[in-house]
Amino acid sequence: MVLELNTRRLLANAAKAETLELLDRVTVLREYLEAEAVEIAEAELARRGITPEEIAAHERKWKHRVLRDENGMVFCCSRCGRAAIEEEIGWYRFWGLIPIFPRRYRFCETHWQQRHPEASGE
Repeated sequence: MVLELNTRRLLANAAKAETLELLDRVTVLREYLEAEAVEIAEAELARRGITPEEIAAHERKWKHRVLRDENGMVFCCSRCGRAAIEEEIGWYRFWGLIPIFPRRYRFCETHWQQRHPEASGE
């Protein structure tokens, strides 16, 4: 079975995505996306006034900081679609209350700083 890309859905998704998430998609996550999805994300970034130089700077900043598995695949944040840069072990909680088993949680820069404000130096 071959899945077809839904262009309208991709356009809507890109339009509502945060700029940092789109930047991650066209840089560190690029190799895992369909070419059409990358083109749509790049077009949305251009519409927002993000230049190719800014995209290249984002890639230089993040390509060596993202977490990868043993095969080199980039891990995504447990809370959003951005590339993860930090990881911690926490409890999976049934109904959000009862701890069942430990699991790995991965976080992008934004969500890591929300969990650990002391890490941002503020």
